Amino acid sequence: MNKTTGRLDVIATPIGNLADLSDRARASLTAADLIAAEDTRHTLILLRAIGVSRPLLSLHTHNESQRVPQVLAHLAAGSVVALVSDAGTPLLSDPGYELVQEAASAGFEVRCIPGPSAITAALAVAGLPTGRFCFEGFLPARSRERRTALLELASEPRTLVFFEAPHRIAESLADLAAAFGAERRAVVARELTKVHETIYRGTLAELAAQAKDDANFHRGEITLVIGGAPRSALSVDPQQLRRTVALLLKELPPGKAAALAAQLTGAKRSEAYAIAISLAPEEEVAG
Repeated sequence: MNKTTGRLDVIATPIGNLADLSDRARASLTAADLIAAEDTRHTLILLRAIGVSRPLLSLHTHNESQRVPQVLAHLAAGSVVALVSDAGTPLLSDPGYELVQEAASAGFEVRCIPGPSAITAALAVAGLPTGRFCFEGFLPARSRERRTALLELASEPRTLVFFEAPHRIAESLADLAAAFGAERRAVVARELTKVHETIYRGTLAELAAQAKDDANFHRGEITLVIGGAPRSALSVDPQQLRRTVALLLKELPPGKAAALAAQLTGAKRSEAYAIAISLAPEEEVAG
């Protein structure tokens, strides 16, 4: 049968357990003329496991802009192209946004084959409010940028979801406790759906302490779920406090700047100090 219109299928794949691949996803992968994959080697393992052999094209963060015209050409020729990431649902901290945007703008059908996602899986088991939540992806790798980003989210009332690299989890939990408060409830979901799946629950302070002693915290894929801030989480306007601390840091070390900022604004000293640490030069913090 001659095809006149191409189609892009955005397909969710397992985040660990192969049994989570839906029958519809399997059928769509089997029927695709081409599979655009974040890592062709990873996707090839999946295809071999389900007994499927299809042409593969790499499409990842560093080459997506160059690949989009090539994929659009396949769609224009009437092909069905499947888009997959290494695990879970494409576009959620994975490549594919530019391709989907361009394909839709060009008038091609874009179809979703829904399925696994570490975001929804972690929310489902966290035991924290899920009526409203926001996904923030990966936290910044550098400590200063991470602390600044967290301070901007400290008063967010919705449940927060993050991804984190295992080698940074202990440091990130400590920064979260400093920025959000030691008693904020949180969950660390590790290796979801896999053999060594582990769910850690507690306050940010408890989880930060456990991360220092439990080697398993530093292994595998990690999703963080953190309860939203109560309406009174910050004692003053966070932007006002941040401006005050920034001005004082020009003349004072972080500790003294925080203490004076707290007196001037009525904020808690811990709030002011967390901001001072995020803004102060690394050498001053170390000193």
